[in-house]
Amino acid sequence: MTEMKLTVTNKTGLHARPAALLVQTASKFTSEITISKGEGDVNAKSIMGIMALGANEGTEVTLKASGADEQEALAAIKELFDNNFGE
Repeated sequence: MTEMKLTVTNKTGLHARPAALLVQTASKFTSEITISKGEGDVNAKSIMGIMALGANEGTEVTLKASGADEQEALAAIKELFDNNFGE
């Protein structure tokens, strides 16, 4: 299992469009990927789960991946965060 902490830096947080991008990216990989804010994990391939986190700008989230392509999956998702989801 690979894990990393990321901070939401885009102004609107993980609202519908960034959540959709995250789901699209996570779904490209076979690994099980979860994201959490505080306690409890949600499936990173579920837009409703991600939106339910209520992650606003400045929120730190933990991303975990487990599977054959876990390193690649987390790198791709980190790139989304680094690029502020294109905002």
